[in-house]
Amino acid sequence: MKKKVLIVSEVFYPEEFKINELAIDWKNKGYDVDILTMVPSYPSSKIFDGYENRWYQKELWNGMNIYRVKAVTGYKNSLFKKLLKYFAFMIMGSFLSIKIGKKYDYIFGFQVGPLTAMVPAIILKQFYKKPVTLWIQDIWPDSVYAYGFKKTKILEFFLNSFVRYVYKNTSSFGISAKGFEKKIIPFLSENKEIFYAPNWADYLDKDLERIRFSHDDKIHFTFAGNIGSVQNLENIIESFGKIDDKYLEKAQLNIIGDGSHLEKLQNIVKENSFKNIIFWGRKPRGEIYKYLSASNFLIVSLIDKEIFSLTVPAKTQTYIATGKPIIAIIKGEAADIIRENELGLVCNPDSLEEIKSVFIEAIEMSDEKSKKYIKNSELLTNTIFKKELILDNLLELLKRV
Repeated sequence: MKKKVLIVSEVFYPEEFKINELAIDWKNKGYDVDILTMVPSYPSSKIFDGYENRWYQKELWNGMNIYRVKAVTGYKNSLFKKLLKYFAFMIMGSFLSIKIGKKYDYIFGFQVGPLTAMVPAIILKQFYKKPVTLWIQDIWPDSVYAYGFKKTKILEFFLNSFVRYVYKNTSSFGISAKGFEKKIIPFLSENKEIFYAPNWADYLDKDLERIRFSHDDKIHFTFAGNIGSVQNLENIIESFGKIDDKYLEKAQLNIIGDGSHLEKLQNIVKENSFKNIIFWGRKPRGEIYKYLSASNFLIVSLIDKEIFSLTVPAKTQTYIATGKPIIAIIKGEAADIIRENELGLVCNPDSLEEIKSVFIEAIEMSDEKSKKYIKNSELLTNTIFKKELILDNLLELLKRV
């Protein structure tokens, strides 16, 4: 008899996250896989075309049942609605998980946002004694403070108690960054398996014809992803915009994506009359290779806060798989990966002068050095960050509980 797996995730297809690929892979390996999630709305905070925002709905996708609860919309620029969205999924998802959860052998939680999204999974451990494995992509409570919440004694007590409750009822952990382990262990009252399972590269359709950037003869630096408060794009734009003209005339900075800080960044460029900085807007994930392959350097960046030094932005692996030298304007684990494996250049995200120097060094980089970075990227993509290996390891982790 096939083993049954319930995936609990705040996001799922048609939203573009790696959990979609994981579900298909496990289904193809002979497991009955179902998903508990919300009506899709990320990242626009609007309901996707073809969906109705009902309290409950069920659909069939690639032979898997997707159980959806109502989504709170309009959260893109509203902290209140964002918090309401998190708590709504925690509550509605928990009621739904109790209703459907008894038949499953394994529960797998994909924690890419707030830890509250894992409560519908944890409930099944408490109600039906089901083993729960969480794949941690964001570490609590650190990320709560990193996004601007003041660390008061009351908030700290509440968050620490909540994290302890979730981790106590978790059977095993997959972590997307090695630094997460030291943050999880203090909340555990007993030894539990914590397994390093990094993100793999997004699918890259290398048959797609590369895009032709404006000024195609220039050296192209590209950032692709969410444009928010933590991506450090203000410093990147300020630094690039102020490099000497003799270097600037050879280069172009491309920013691909959407987010809460897009308009602010566009205003910075306009008010300072910065040249050779282009905003391309959001592009479908399936087409992103056209833009990455047309670039000479790819930028991964985060602001300098402890929590972000522990994380590896998901785009890092995709950049590595693209085979382009990387500009890592970041500290911590992601910077270590780039530096230790010789995949590109690294600098301090708080230092405008260092960022400027890295841009200049890249503009003047020799072909020999660039080819070395590309060769090292290919090696890493086929070992540590190989998709098939990571999916197999996560499945084995699930089965060991």
